[in-house]
Amino acid sequence: MEFRKVGKTDFSVGAVGLGGEHLDGKPYAVVEETIHAALDNGINLMDLFMPGEEVRTNIGRALAGRRDKMMIQGHICSVDLNEQYDISRDLAVCKRYFETLLRCLRTDYIDFGMLFFVDSAADYSAVFESDILEYAQDLKRRGVIRAIGASSHNPVTARRIVESGVVDLLMFSINPAFDMMPPDSDLMKMIGSPGELMSGMNPVRAELYRLCEQRGVGISVMKSLGAGKLISREHTPFCEPLTVAQCIHYALTRPAVVSALVGCCSAAQVREAVGYFDLSDAERDYAPVVGSRRNDFKGNCVYCNHCRPCPEGIDIAAVNKYLDIAKLDESAIPPSIAQHYRSLEHTASECIGCGSCEKRCPFGVPVMENMKHAARLFGC
Repeated sequence: MEFRKVGKTDFSVGAVGLGGEHLDGKPYAVVEETIHAALDNGINLMDLFMPGEEVRTNIGRALAGRRDKMMIQGHICSVDLNEQYDISRDLAVCKRYFETLLRCLRTDYIDFGMLFFVDSAADYSAVFESDILEYAQDLKRRGVIRAIGASSHNPVTARRIVESGVVDLLMFSINPAFDMMPPDSDLMKMIGSPGELMSGMNPVRAELYRLCEQRGVGISVMKSLGAGKLISREHTPFCEPLTVAQCIHYALTRPAVVSALVGCCSAAQVREAVGYFDLSDAERDYAPVVGSRRNDFKGNCVYCNHCRPCPEGIDIAAVNKYLDIAKLDESAIPPSIAQHYRSLEHTASECIGCGSCEKRCPFGVPVMENMKHAARLFGC
């Protein structure tokens, strides 16, 4: 494992970290296997934004006796009101969920207290110009969090976050498809969803990475694999898929990046991720792939669940995932995929077309159209 210093802090984190999202909903045995494999292979940073008590409790149980070996990005403002993933800017609600995080993890501190999902000017105001920031700063003064960070998908808002001088760590979505967006795109629509790919780096994003390096703010990378689409032959926007190692290498070669977080839900996936360090420069080289381009990346669901809560309780990310798989050959949908879809508590046919999901989506996904497509394809 290679370790990198986080900006101006005294912390060093592994260049490959663990994204915890895929542990949500998994049985304890899977959580334990994955986290123990991560620790055994030198991973010492994981992100835990998921608000549900079950996954938090499972992770806390798996870390028992080894809590000091894993640095945790724990999020302030990530909640699951009405048992659905949501974002809150209500201080009392945010406090309750953060205190629950500590209880579930059986710990009295969080390493990086992350101000969650600050993407727009309104988000910035609601967090950085409010009592939520004061709460985070008080937690840091009391040692309940050891450093303050923030997560964002928008390079313009992320720049404001860095320029505030408040954060030591920025969690940001980085991969070659996201970075090759045209500079004249609507900034609110281009968050993580490039339109026509350019031949070079989007200067707005490139400037953000350089600014972080300049200001001593580390970057932990989310969406390094583009929710798996960059490594998929069917979904890659390039002429051929990237490998996991190429995606990791791309992220780690950006200025200020300290760790590429890879979502894993098995020991095998952990080993594949850390296998990056055993590869040659040629095997890590992403240039031949990103130098090619085939189609744009706009409107692709990356299954992040930021579209929720749905008033009808639909698991939108799951519907989109099964739809994406089914669309590979609509005439021969794998029975297992149809079965998984139909086992969902609420299916796409229950969509009322309110549009709240599309307003929340940071990647420009046509959710309502996808719901209609899924309902037709799966018959419910």
